[in-house]
Amino acid sequence: MKIPAFNEANLEQVCNVLGDTDTGLTGSEIGRYLKECSITDLNSGMTKRIRLYQALLARQRSDGCANNICAFIQRVMNPVLYVQSPDYFQKKQTEINHVLSFEGLKLNDEGKLEHCKQARTITDAHEAADQLRRKLRDRGVHSDVLRFCRAELVEGNYFHAVLEAAKSVAQKIRDKTGFTSDGVELVDAALGIGKKAYPVLAFSSLSTDSELSEHKGLTNLMKGFFGTFRNPTAHAPRIAWMITEQDALDMMTMASLLHRRLDNAIKTDA
Repeated sequence: MKIPAFNEANLEQVCNVLGDTDTGLTGSEIGRYLKECSITDLNSGMTKRIRLYQALLARQRSDGCANNICAFIQRVMNPVLYVQSPDYFQKKQTEINHVLSFEGLKLNDEGKLEHCKQARTITDAHEAADQLRRKLRDRGVHSDVLRFCRAELVEGNYFHAVLEAAKSVAQKIRDKTGFTSDGVELVDAALGIGKKAYPVLAFSSLSTDSELSEHKGLTNLMKGFFGTFRNPTAHAPRIAWMITEQDALDMMTMASLLHRRLDNAIKTDA
């Protein structure tokens, strides 16, 4: 399928991202990737941005389409190249998506280009990256989830958004109890029913079997929450633990529920 040629101003901005002086591809990488993609390196003596732009622009004009431009972007943004530096991949992914949105394209977490709503203004471009945050607002997600995840959500980084949301729940427990542990250990210390038959934090008066059952259920839900999301995201490279937008939305909604219940939890004398 023929991909329409990029607007040349947009192509130039793509090259500015990929050839950035401090964070972009090295000169040798540019030469290697151009060769691998069968794109002629017209002037290896130029600055990286101009060198890349001249090569890609000439190929696009020759082809009359952007197919080889897209193939080049996917080659240099292949996530497997960034297993040791996932944060760098995410940063570049965000930067390039701000530009690609003007072509109606975005680079997904698998390093593949896919169609999206075409941006017409700078505001549109940022809104494309901010779609997860807007959907969470529509769900009425707790403000503490959004507060802890603000930067990650704006950048559309589902992996780190999930991690930060999990951290925010743990931090609220620590703030209410003074404990310093994390994960399941923290949940057991704060919500576990010990020898005194009531926990340090109680979700209710625990005066009936139903209230006691609810407390235990929420405690187990919180353990599962940390076990499923907190541990994999804390210890696995981002590329090895892909999170879809739907996964992120559901997880944030669960974090929101836990935040609301913790807001009303009672500190006991245990």
